[in-house]
Amino acid sequence: MTGAAPLRVWITRAEPGAARTAARLRDMGLEPIIAPLLAVEPLTPALPDLAIFDALAFTSPNGVAAYAPLTPRRDHAVFAVGDATAQAASAAGFPDVRSAQGDLTALARLIAESLSDAAILIPQAETPAGDMTAALTQAGARRIMAHPLPIYRTNPTAQPAPAAFDAVLIHSPRAARLLADRHAAALHGAMIACISPAAAPLAALGLPPLVAPSPNEAALLAIFNPTLGKRGASV
Repeated sequence: MTGAAPLRVWITRAEPGAARTAARLRDMGLEPIIAPLLAVEPLTPALPDLAIFDALAFTSPNGVAAYAPLTPRRDHAVFAVGDATAQAASAAGFPDVRSAQGDLTALARLIAESLSDAAILIPQAETPAGDMTAALTQAGARRIMAHPLPIYRTNPTAQPAPAAFDAVLIHSPRAARLLADRHAAALHGAMIACISPAAAPLAALGLPPLVAPSPNEAALLAIFNPTLGKRGASV
């Protein structure tokens, strides 16, 4: 007798992250469906004088990927929002990388605890998911000069919803809004798993997601396998 068919999981995040997520899902015995709602477009801004900065802060692997080709310098200390971003920075050649293992608030707290009277460059999305400067202020880092630098943007794709899926992964507030605006009808009956509480647009439509207990992909994927971690709570 054959076993049950594997859970079909729609990955909405942009490449190249979508492929990494798909590999993790396959390792869990699930069937990934890559259908990104967003595509990353690197920008080519003029870099400021890098000599005035004491450190870099990256809020996503996309920021690392967009920044690395712009300069050969790798002598700045790097603060990364989470382990995946830290791994991307290390792979790009930065030798001094510290991970906040959390979200923007955790990253700001780590910077505040590590630096004072410092200038920090923040290569980030053109439309960031959160305000890093405000997070630093709230963390008590009032003597840190933060310089946001937009180096990539995410554009909506024309990707339709998959013909059949059992669950959907949401990695960003932008993807949650696109799902709510374009694909709400297709989501009824599917498990909705979100990396943070930012999936509020779906909850407002009667589609409450399961939220990862920590804002990282390991916790997100553990929703599908309780042996990997606690199951997220509904919004």
